[in-house]
Amino acid sequence: MIPSRTLPYASIIVKLLKGTIEYLDKSTWQDLLQYKIEINNFLPQLGLTLVLNEDDGYAFLKQNISDDDSAEVTWFQRRSFTYEETIMLVLLRELMAEFEISESSARELIKRRREIKDHSELFFKEDASRVRFLKEIDRLIDKAEDNGFLEMIEDADIKDEQKFRIKKIIKEKVNIEILEQFTAQLSAYKNVVQPKEDTIDSN
Repeated sequence: MIPSRTLPYASIIVKLLKGTIEYLDKSTWQDLLQYKIEINNFLPQLGLTLVLNEDDGYAFLKQNISDDDSAEVTWFQRRSFTYEETIMLVLLRELMAEFEISESSARELIKRRREIKDHSELFFKEDASRVRFLKEIDRLIDKAEDNGFLEMIEDADIKDEQKFRIKKIIKEKVNIEILEQFTAQLSAYKNVVQPKEDTIDSN
């Protein structure tokens, strides 16, 4: 029996199933661009679609939705974010939007933890304990990192001096329309206690 030949782009699909591929992973990124046509032709057999943004330098897989959900293989676990976690994502997306219209020559947006906190404080209701309030913002930053929207690129003895890269994949989760709507709401109601609710799905 002749063994089947492994597809030359199999390792790329495996990495995509694990998460986002970015141009910073130069070798994998070049392989992805080389085989993008073959990958696009193969993935529908798995019920998947390749989302590739060559300008911003990221790619990920999206599961195709059919009317018969019971017949589908579930490739990705769906997660929902709390209201506060959603606000943090919107605020990070807002920073990205400001960065993209700036005159900066840098390709990546880097912010210290304290800069993200300073930007976020205006949009969260401060409770009686300032320390507890800032810890909650730290938790939301860490949650955004866990969910793949932030990457710590430099640790520091002083926590607030840690540096994070805000990943451009956040543009897929919070588009301009959502950003504009949510920013308007936040501006109008930033001093009002908002109920916790699921707002944005991760897929």
